[in-house]
Amino acid sequence: MNIKDLIAIDVHTHAEVSCRQPTDEVWKEYEDAASKYFKAGKRPTIAETIAYYRERKIGLVMFTVDSEHELGSKRIPNEEVRDAARENSDIMLAFASIDPHKGKMGVREARGLLKEGGISGFKFHPTVQGFFPNDRMAYRLYEVIAEHKLPAIFHSGHSGIGTGMPGGGGVRLKYSNPIHLDDVAADFPDMKIIIAHPSWPWQDEALSVCLHKPNVYIDLSGWSPKYFPPQLVQYANTQLKRKMLFGSDFPLIAPDRWIKDFREAGFKPEVHDLILKDNAVAVLGLA
Repeated sequence: MNIKDLIAIDVHTHAEVSCRQPTDEVWKEYEDAASKYFKAGKRPTIAETIAYYRERKIGLVMFTVDSEHELGSKRIPNEEVRDAARENSDIMLAFASIDPHKGKMGVREARGLLKEGGISGFKFHPTVQGFFPNDRMAYRLYEVIAEHKLPAIFHSGHSGIGTGMPGGGGVRLKYSNPIHLDDVAADFPDMKIIIAHPSWPWQDEALSVCLHKPNVYIDLSGWSPKYFPPQLVQYANTQLKRKMLFGSDFPLIAPDRWIKDFREAGFKPEVHDLILKDNAVAVLGLA
């Protein structure tokens, strides 16, 4: 990334609409429920997302979510996100998503992607992938990530995916309590772990793990900052000011709205640059 030209780095954006394959009908039902929950509009293509961020001079980390095992929905290929990042390397990084249930084939895919280059980290969503992060099943993938000293983002807390659907669409929230990441952080101290979102209803667990483990960070995506729990703002202003990262959850939350609300949400002026950009530079190894 051309860091000096960017006003911020958004570490949490989604590849929502493929430019290479049609929308998966199974996923569409979950997508519609999430759109209703977030009051979100039409989903942009990957190319439209990049143009949106380029216009605003905001860097972005983009990823797909592999929920093929648990939800039976076809993912956008990691290769498509990677190729977009290669073509827009001045503002974009690509994270890969591989469901840990894929076992040795998943490890093989991860090693292949890393050998080809263009992948800067990995994304996990325990809720829609149906696994506890400290399940040993996933450790084979973590070993690859730690070996390459790359970061991994884990969804935490409530999920708009499945909200309002009968039975929550079969999605189980228990998997995304961030306390399960404490084991992962202890067992893989060389892997930077980013806990995504304010982790309601487990915010204090996330703060505790982040405070205790040097390799754990929190991204502030998925909520408008004006709704953040007070303890999250308190720690962002003090002990965890160098471990908090700007993330929007685009397209569900727009970065314009997030940054506006952030500047009015009780964050001290001296932490603004850290959260919007400087901490991401360090975590992503861009310095």
